[in-house]
This record gives sequence, structure tokens and C-alpha cells, in this order.
Amino acid sequence: MTSHPPSTSSVKKNRISYKPWGTYGGKDVFLFKLEIASGAFVEITNYGATIVSMVVPDRNGKLENTVIGFPSLEGYVNDRCYIGSTIGRFANRIGGAAFTLDGATYTLEKNDGPNNNHGGPGGFHAKVFDFRVGTDFLSLSLTSADGEGGFPGQVDFLVTYSWSDDHELTIRFNAVSDKKTVLNFTNHAYFNLAPDHGDILEHELTLPSDEMLETDSGYIPTGVISSTTGNNFHQTRIRDRVKFSGPSQTGVNRYFILKHDDKPGMRRAGLLTERTSGRSLEIFTTYPGVQLYTGDYLDSKHLSSRFKQIHPFDGLCLECQHYPDAPNHNNFPSTVVEPGEAYDERIVYKFGVRA
Repeated sequence: MTSHPPSTSSVKKNRISYKPWGTYGGKDVFLFKLEIASGAFVEITNYGATIVSMVVPDRNGKLENTVIGFPSLEGYVNDRCYIGSTIGRFANRIGGAAFTLDGATYTLEKNDGPNNNHGGPGGFHAKVFDFRVGTDFLSLSLTSADGEGGFPGQVDFLVTYSWSDDHELTIRFNAVSDKKTVLNFTNHAYFNLAPDHGDILEHELTLPSDEMLETDSGYIPTGVISSTTGNNFHQTRIRDRVKFSGPSQTGVNRYFILKHDDKPGMRRAGLLTERTSGRSLEIFTTYPGVQLYTGDYLDSKHLSSRFKQIHPFDGLCLECQHYPDAPNHNNFPSTVVEPGEAYDERIVYKFGVRA
């Protein structure tokens, strides 16, 4: 992996260009642009392996950004909402910030009350990755030391982004550990398909799910798998699942278990649409479920890439991942990875337009 390109303002390799974007922790940070013939593009930085923008056409061909992002590195360094970040070593929460593996208890960093969330404060979202630019892909890599954040095993991690001519972004997570450990990676992009980036309450969502995880008040799974009846999404406005109490609003932060197999090894994870722009977003994944988070706690002291203040419900996350807190539930699919075992999962975001 290379991390020291020529010192020119911008370097281009086929459809991928990149330029210096600052430094963090003494390491160089770059902004990468993956562009296709239509002019649609995705921007990614090697700080946090973060998606900075996803610029795609509306029904009239107008190109606009469809994710929340910041115009400079500073916004991401100071961000506490994981905006656009790659999440690791373990996405979502681990209850009590601890788990037991082969009789040994591992104590993790607490960063969500008594729990560990998204790998802890020093998770992958706050790391500078090495990179490799291919003909039509960008690979970002890092090595997470044994014991980092409290997790066992040295983990060699690779995330690869590819952007196709049919407006399809594929994210592939690969990893291997030298010790038995638990792994769960995702991306934390906040989507907003609207032309003005107002709130996402009028977006419509379909989730192919009949089951979801029951959680306690801290969003830790109880171990009970319940029906989605009354909480399902079938071309449902986000507004219709938000609870209003005076000036306050409580959205959705829930893990849905996916049911459909649409491609070999892939499941349909959701369909998000926005009527004003006509934009649609289909999501496919190899993961067994998706965490829907409607951005209740979104906030930042930095203006977004549209030079607007970021507020709750300005974007929503559809985080394809393994079951949260899986290491503490024997009835959940295992997230244990053996030494030398290959971890290989994918997420696909496919953009389109509707009449």
C-alpha cells in the first residue's frame, strides 16, 4: 500500500483522482474521487475510510450530493456521529463493553454509557488508512494491533470501493486475524436524497424484513427476536414511524433481520425513495440484517458540505452488518472469526431515478 503520492495538487489514475486533504496524527490524508462517464462521482477520504459525497442525478439529470458530509477534514476529525465512516472492529453496541470468548473475558472501552459502540473511541472511524488506487477501485487498509480497544488478535483489514457506470457503489470488507476474535464492519453514511437536503421525514422506505431484534432502553438486544408488525416498512414515510411528543421527536434505531435472497450470496436490504427528486437507492448485502437509524442525535458544530447546520433527521443510516451484541448471545449468528479465517462481506448501494 502506498501513502505518499507525488506532491502535485491532484493525481489521476483512469477514473480515480486524488489530492492532499490535510494531515492527522502526523499522517497524510487524501480526498479521492471516483468518477464515471455520466459525471456522477463518489468522494472518499482515507481518514476513517469515510464516504464524503455520493453525487448522482435526479430525474432531470441534475447532479447533487445524496449523503451528509463536510467540506474539509476538520469536520470529520471533530465529528461524533460517525458521518460516512467505516466502522470497526465491531459495528453497533456490545453490552457492558465486555464479552467472553473461550472462557476469557475481554473488557472493551466504554463510549456509550456502560457499553461499547462502533469499536470504541479509537475505532476505525478515527484511523488514517493506507491506500491503493486501482484501475476502477480504491482499496484502503490498516492493521489493528492485538488488544486495541480491548479486542483480541492482530487484524489486517481491507475495505475496497468500486463505482460502476450504472451508479452502483460496491463496498467490500476483508479481514484476517492472528487470534480468535469477533469482527463486524459496516459503513455509516447518512443518506438524504432530497434536492435541498431538508429533513428525511418524507423519504419512503421499504425493508424486506419480518423480524427485528428487541432491545432495552440503551439499544442493547435482549436476545428476543420479535415480529416487525407495527414497525415494518413498506413504502412507508419515515415520518409515520417517528414518535412526536411536543417539540421532541423520537425516531428509529433498530436492527431488522433480512429475509430475501435476490442475488447469489446477496440479500436485498432496502429501498429508499424521495419523490421530489425522483431518486431511489436500492441496497444489497451479504450481511444478515440492517440497522436503521433515522439520525435522531445528528449534530455538528461544523457546517455540512452544503454549508448548512446539521440537525436531527437530516439524514438516515442503513447500516448492513451482523447482529449487534452478537458475542453475548448464543442464539444470534456467530461473529467469531478463527485465526487465519477470511472475513469477506459486501454492501452495494445502487442509485436510480423514478418517474
